Amino acid sequence: MDIEECCKEWEDLAADYKRLETVNKEYTAKLEEVGELQATCMKELDHQKYRLSIITGALKRLEKQGAAKDERVLGLEKEIMKRKAMLHEIKATLPKQNSLYLRIILGNVNVSILNKNDKFKYKDEYEKFKLILSAIAFVLAVANLYIDFRPLQLILIFLLVWYYCTLTIRESILKVNGSRIKGWWRLHHFISTVVAGILLIWPQNQPWEEFRHTFMWFIAYISVVQYMQFRYQSGVLYRLKALGARHNMDITIEGFHSWMWRGLSYLLPFLFGGYTFQLYIAFRLYLLSHHPEATWQIILLRSIN
Repeated sequence: MDIEECCKEWEDLAADYKRLETVNKEYTAKLEEVGELQATCMKELDHQKYRLSIITGALKRLEKQGAAKDERVLGLEKEIMKRKAMLHEIKATLPKQNSLYLRIILGNVNVSILNKNDKFKYKDEYEKFKLILSAIAFVLAVANLYIDFRPLQLILIFLLVWYYCTLTIRESILKVNGSRIKGWWRLHHFISTVVAGILLIWPQNQPWEEFRHTFMWFIAYISVVQYMQFRYQSGVLYRLKALGARHNMDITIEGFHSWMWRGLSYLLPFLFGGYTFQLYIAFRLYLLSHHPEATWQIILLRSIN
């Protein structure tokens, strides 16, 4: 390429840049317009809720006064229920305020995902994250069963701390974006984060050496069960979502729930095995808490378990 060709290429590139500049200006203007529309929608949504509360309150007062429910009252109550459902759908398309936990961790960054496809992608990434980390934890747990190397043990435990911390953040973002994650489920992961943190600072003493193999077997077993459960629940949730029986943002979870009865076969014994293993760990911690070298970490873990 000689100088003339370079100059021609530069002129063509300059024309392309002008088009890019025009598109970018339009894009920036649209973003500002979207922000203004969102603010207007939220204001009108609050207004609708306020007026509905006034009408609902008036109807309740009429009912207390002994007014008969005629067709107009029944029709109005039915319309109010429909309107509330419609407002709920509109609210799902608007940015939501972060929870206190997210505000502490991330500040006031907007984590609302407005595009439905992006919401589903984020939920799928959450599921893949759990699966990949379970596989890594299994490998590290098995390695620690055969290799007595303190740094390798700390790598696994630090991985658990990071894993549960990340889960709590991701689940809080999913909650903001409409996922129906239960409060007890998120609390379980907060407690797991604390437990992993305590394990991380448990000194390498005789009680730890006695507990280490039990803990590594537990992590390996739970990792396998979580993989089996992920495979099973993913299939069940897919079928139920297709039938409209579950929400699109529902997630796979540890444990057992009523909707899992559909097609359940081999998974139940492994789940109960995991609960039994947890009871055994609690018993081991109770015995170790009476060990002459027992530290406060053992006593605290025993209390949590």
